[in-house]
Amino acid sequence: MEASQGRNFSHVSFVFRGFDRLQKHRELLALPLCASFLAALLGNGLVLVVLCIENLRGPMYVLIAALCAVDLLAATAIVPKMLLSLLFDWDRISLAGCLAQMFSTHFLSSLESTLLLAMALDRYTAVCRPLRYTELVGGSAWAKVLLFALLRSGSVMATLVALAGSLRFCGSDVIHHCYCDHMALVSLACGSTERNVAAGLAVIVCFVGVDIPLIFFSYMKILSAVRRAAATGDDRRKAFHTCGTHLMVMMCFYLVGSVTFLSHNLNILIPDDVNTLMGVAYILLPATINPVIYGVRTKEIRCGFLRLFKAKKITMLRLSAACTTKT
Repeated sequence: MEASQGRNFSHVSFVFRGFDRLQKHRELLALPLCASFLAALLGNGLVLVVLCIENLRGPMYVLIAALCAVDLLAATAIVPKMLLSLLFDWDRISLAGCLAQMFSTHFLSSLESTLLLAMALDRYTAVCRPLRYTELVGGSAWAKVLLFALLRSGSVMATLVALAGSLRFCGSDVIHHCYCDHMALVSLACGSTERNVAAGLAVIVCFVGVDIPLIFFSYMKILSAVRRAAATGDDRRKAFHTCGTHLMVMMCFYLVGSVTFLSHNLNILIPDDVNTLMGVAYILLPATINPVIYGVRTKEIRCGFLRLFKAKKITMLRLSAACTTKT
């Protein structure tokens, strides 16, 4: 009877043990984590404010706004819980909460992948098909793209999380991660996880296997068009620098995400702390860098930043002058 009960038992809550070797210094880990989180909030928030104030409504700006919103939500999905865990030892999470966090992080990350692909295709159309840009990239076209992104990410990640939720967890209740990563939870299951492993590999094929080749093809076509065009040396240099920067950031995003996702699936021996660090970087690195790469380096947004700060400075000077006069 006891053996039967043990086989039917399943944990309903779990404990996070990320950065296990640094448990004695866990409070110090909260400092860089909090700094990165604040940088992500400030950077993405400012870009969204500028886009609204400047009334920038073009397709590229809509995609940048969507990317900023996704980065904000992704960082918010994991960092507050991590800070509570590091500072106050609030390490436990319910199975339902774990599955909800898993869906949020993987859904938003896959949505970001689709947005990066859409931005690459937008630039390809603008540079290589300029005469048909308005025809191909209209309001209805981008509405369909965003709807496709939501449906693709939502359906795939809902299936992934549903499969994880159907497992029984009768062994350890310790998740060696800082948040509910898919395979970090699935590895605790006491039954067969073949379907989960197959689903994880299918996710990699669906997003990384499809999106990366299309993004790479788009940027190669853009660079080829710029090289053939009768442009000045400075224009070509700027184009190569911009495309190169975008590609490097995207490759880091996809590489880190693929390694963390596949490490459990393919039994790649990576230390738990390293895997946890890569998982956190996979979420926070794009959230802190994207506002610079796609925001500040975009001329219209950069000018909007300058006008915003100039207006704030003038307002502060006027308030200071008014206070001095009253005194």
